[in-house]
Order: sequence, then C-alpha cells, then structure tokens
Amino acid sequence: MPLLLEDFARARIVPVVRTSTRATAEFAIECLVEAGFPIIEMTLTTPEADAIIERFAREPGVVIGAGTVLSGEQAHRMAYCGAEFLVSPALRPRVADVARDMKLPFFLGAATPSEVLEAHEMGSTGVKLFPAAQLGGPAFLKAVRSIYPNISLMPTGGISADNAKSYLDAGAFCVGMGGKLVDEKALAARDKAAVQAAARQALDAVA
Repeated sequence: MPLLLEDFARARIVPVVRTSTRATAEFAIECLVEAGFPIIEMTLTTPEADAIIERFAREPGVVIGAGTVLSGEQAHRMAYCGAEFLVSPALRPRVADVARDMKLPFFLGAATPSEVLEAHEMGSTGVKLFPAAQLGGPAFLKAVRSIYPNISLMPTGGISADNAKSYLDAGAFCVGMGGKLVDEKALAARDKAAVQAAARQALDAVA
C-alpha cells in the first residue's frame, strides 16, 4: 500500500540521515528504527546511498525514502532501489514528473511563499520548508500556513528535540530532523545508547 500524508503526520518526525560513510548511515538507520521511528529519509549526499536504500527497502518494519533528489535520473534510480518517497530541497519539475509516474509521495523544497505555491501546483504531496530555522522558524511557518491553510508543510533544517513541537504547533504536519538528531560522532563511536537516547528524547518531545 502506498504511503499517505497521514502516515507522515502520525510519524511526526522524519529522521534525515546524512553521514560521511555508508557504515555510519546503516548504523544510524538501525538505531532509529529500533528506537521507534517508522519512516526514514536517506540523503543521496551519503556515499552509496542507493545501496543503503536498496538494503533497507527489503527489511520488514522499515519505510525508507530518498532525500536530496535533484534530477529525474536520480528519482528513477531511487524508485527502482525501493525508495517509498522522494524529497528534494528545491523545486525540481523532473523529480515531480517521475514521482507522479511512479506513484510515489514526493516533497519538493521551498523557501518563499511563491515557491511553496509552485511546489503545491506541481503536485507535491507536501512541501519541504527549507532551511526552516534560517527562514524564521515556527513564526515563518505559521505565517505561510495562514495564507495557504490547505498546503501541508514539512519544515526541515535546524530542528531539534527542543523546538520540534513548536513547529508542529505552528501547523507543520511533520518535521524533518537531521544533524540535531543523528550525531555523527556518536555514530562513528558506535555509541548505540547515546544515539537511541537522542532519538527517544525527540520522540518524547512531540508525543
């Protein structure tokens, strides 16, 4: 069954995994899934991201999508690797075309009200508001929601356990959380307890 917007809304937080090695990315995903995150975004800036997506797409209990998708070719490749959704940091018409053809949920990135509307008109399942913190945080999101109450917004960038609920309260249907959740030092040290403690803290903050 294809993913629905409601699945992301129930998840509340989508971890964005961006690491310098395949090994740390795989360890991060294992820890996050075990901690209780149902949906994971694996960014294509991570080495061997396609192989990582292909591996976890075959594992039960893991919903994995591709992030930082910039071209139609990448979108096709990630779909064939098993990605269940696509995320781009920008307005990428070819990514939208492929996602629609493959019947995959997709989230185009936007940084202005005009871009939010354009992403929505391209059929974006929800719009990734990026970089959220630098754009003005929950106050900016709330202002955008006031003029586009029917457009679903997923803020990403600078979101932590301390402020995630503020974005949700401002109207986000879910948030993307990267470096504030997935600490590469802890991952490199294989400190599973530290990684999962941070994960559970984030889940508790938005429960």
